[in-house]
Amino acid sequence: MKEHKMSRRSFLKVGAVASAAGLMTAAPVAANAAAPAASTAADEENCFGLFQKKPKYIFLFIGDGMGTAQIQSARFYQGTVTNNGAITEAELSFTQFPEVGSVTTYDSTSFCPDSASTATSIASGQKTESGVINMCPWTRDVPYETIAEKLHKQKGYKVGIVSTVNIDHATPAAFYAHQKTRKNYYQIGVELANSGFEYFAGGEFQKVNGDGTGPNNHEVAAQAGYNVVTTQAGAAALKAGAGKTLIIAENLADGKAMNYAMDAAPGEWQLTDYVRKGIELLDNSNGFFMMVESGKIDWACHANDAAASIHDVIEMHNAVQAAVEFYAQHPDDTLILVTADHETGGLGIGYKTTNYDTFLTNLAHQKMSYAKFDSTYVNNYVRDQTPFETAMQDVKANFGLTLPTDPDAANAGKLLLTDYEVENLRTAYERTLKVGSSSQSKMSQQDYELYGTYIPFSMAICHTINHKSGVDHTTYAHTGAMVNLYARGQGADKFRGVYDNTEIFHKLAELTDVQ
Repeated sequence: MKEHKMSRRSFLKVGAVASAAGLMTAAPVAANAAAPAASTAADEENCFGLFQKKPKYIFLFIGDGMGTAQIQSARFYQGTVTNNGAITEAELSFTQFPEVGSVTTYDSTSFCPDSASTATSIASGQKTESGVINMCPWTRDVPYETIAEKLHKQKGYKVGIVSTVNIDHATPAAFYAHQKTRKNYYQIGVELANSGFEYFAGGEFQKVNGDGTGPNNHEVAAQAGYNVVTTQAGAAALKAGAGKTLIIAENLADGKAMNYAMDAAPGEWQLTDYVRKGIELLDNSNGFFMMVESGKIDWACHANDAAASIHDVIEMHNAVQAAVEFYAQHPDDTLILVTADHETGGLGIGYKTTNYDTFLTNLAHQKMSYAKFDSTYVNNYVRDQTPFETAMQDVKANFGLTLPTDPDAANAGKLLLTDYEVENLRTAYERTLKVGSSSQSKMSQQDYELYGTYIPFSMAICHTINHKSGVDHTTYAHTGAMVNLYARGQGADKFRGVYDNTEIFHKLAELTDVQ
């Protein structure tokens, strides 16, 4: 006889019914007294199923790595720098949403999970191993269908997937792909083309040419009927009715992803622009689902670059505002969710040497991300074996950190370097010229704790300005911290409270009545 397995959600529902039955048997008087309330609750639940208006336009924003500290640091920074250093907290578009939930993020292998497994939980309602995309854990032989696929197939919703990192990266892939490992990049790109989803936008495929024996991922998408657009002008020219579209951002940076928000040139499209274009292309009377990932929040926090993280959170706030403007036109049909897959970096607001103070305006002196500093300056230092004092002039110009021997030292304020900080930077610089970045297995424990697997000089710079600003990180990886979920619109009240990330899928499935 075939064994029937019961899901955790079904188990809880059956348990609730059994408890009610036990109450009726053991205490008839009390049970009868409670009957009107129980009946009312049942009627309300039935009424919800029958009469609750279903959201027709669903936005799911995922700030990859965006824990509560990432959100609060952006709010504190924005409030402080716009109010002459006053202790003022700014609002973000989504922190004003009426409903807030708190979400656990662990997967089947770790309390500090990766993006593949956590995005799988959000997309399909199932736990799996770190590194696995929409496949059952351990055997990896059963694929999971995602909420995007269900809405597309069962309800005829148009679907859009947007990311500031590679379009085949773990989080966007978890809404259309099913792979034993997130590293099957070419196969993920093939699944993208086969999904039939109407809109993709983001960074370049990671293994665009595969093994070189077949068509590249662009050609595979084109053969599947996609408009493959690789210029900003081409993206801007797209109009409603354009058909299935894949946009690869024209201006690519580290890892073939989009630029950090703080590095984007004037007029360069950022996350908000791709969300607005997605709305234009997806809008229809039947409905749409759009997953939008701000992926470089995660990348910045891996590198302990607090300023880059803050600016990408602020850009995500702008992108969510575009959805809020759409919501204002369709308030009875729109649901907006903003959450994270996990927290990255173990960001803390407060540092040992700043005691009970923060000096977040110091971060306003940082003009570029660690990644752009690497590509613009550090590569040349290594090539030319540039003297430390010369390199520190670029550090002063781009981060504000100033040597005590600098002619402007008297005007450096809190960004004046101490002798201890200078020696830390000098040591990191010397290691950069001799060794550069390295893998953890080839580093001493001390060097890994100081620099991770990044360029030592850039890490030392980021750590120094972070500490002077009153922020710090505990890791170069992910943490097990809970994340928030903010909700507005039709069905938003279902997302309040404390729950597991798998429940995001189940709540969406219930709201939209997909099976």
